[in-house]
Amino acid sequence: MILQGSAASLPCRNQIARPRKSSISSTKPIFYESHMHTTLCRHATGSVDDYARQAVERGLKGITVTCHCPLPNKIDHRNRMAPDELDTYVDLVFRAASKWRSRLDIRMGMESDFAPFLIPYLTELHEAHPFSYILGSVHPQAEYFREQYDTGDTPAYRRTYYRMLAEAAETGLFDCLSHPDLVKYIDRAEWNFDFYAPVIEESLDRIAATGTCMELNTAGHLMSLREYSPSRAQLKMMHQRRIPVVVGADAHVAGRVGDHFKEALDLLSNINYRTVSIFLDRERRDLDIEQVRRTLH
Repeated sequence: MILQGSAASLPCRNQIARPRKSSISSTKPIFYESHMHTTLCRHATGSVDDYARQAVERGLKGITVTCHCPLPNKIDHRNRMAPDELDTYVDLVFRAASKWRSRLDIRMGMESDFAPFLIPYLTELHEAHPFSYILGSVHPQAEYFREQYDTGDTPAYRRTYYRMLAEAAETGLFDCLSHPDLVKYIDRAEWNFDFYAPVIEESLDRIAATGTCMELNTAGHLMSLREYSPSRAQLKMMHQRRIPVVVGADAHVAGRVGDHFKEALDLLSNINYRTVSIFLDRERRDLDIEQVRRTLH
């Protein structure tokens, strides 16, 4: 059964291929901001042009716009575009891409919320347009998610979050899982990484088996715990399982495009990552961290 307002009602473009293999790029690295938003999500400011200018100033070669996906039946509608605004989003990004073609590569992506009941909807949504990159996000702070899964037992809710991350990867719907320890901000004073390490390791084992990437989200340095998402401890577990990493600033204002990228690359290097990933046309490309660092301003 198709949910009301589902992607089936959207005009479909050519279905895209979904290659999962990767290789070390043998050409000069081209680094992208892979997580940024537009005013359509109702909590970001600035035009795509503003974000593009900042990307050029940072020494980036491209940006992938990843606004929050529309959801059916007005789910979380105050924090995302409506289904009937998706064409507006597509046109917004494509117009910017044409305008900046000679100076910056602009790609269209999407940050899609994951919950099991959304799988049929997301499957159709992702086929409706030629997205270059799709982030999968579990948002434990969202009202609709808490209504479904929060019983008032915070430790159980945190374990549910990590199981949901693994399930998201196993659907094959997403290229990368964004800010993959966001649940640490639920009752953050009580957060204890070591206590949850077993469930985190189980989740990462499942994710690693799928080949799905995970994001290093630099917006975390602005949050109450003053650390990236995920934390260094979780990144070390990810490295042990050879999970590839995409860096994104989660920019909701233009000034944050490429924010803390050098520091994020330093952190990855210190953990012994040698490459960082980007996605172009849903295909993962692995870039040498040292080469990428030299291109940034």
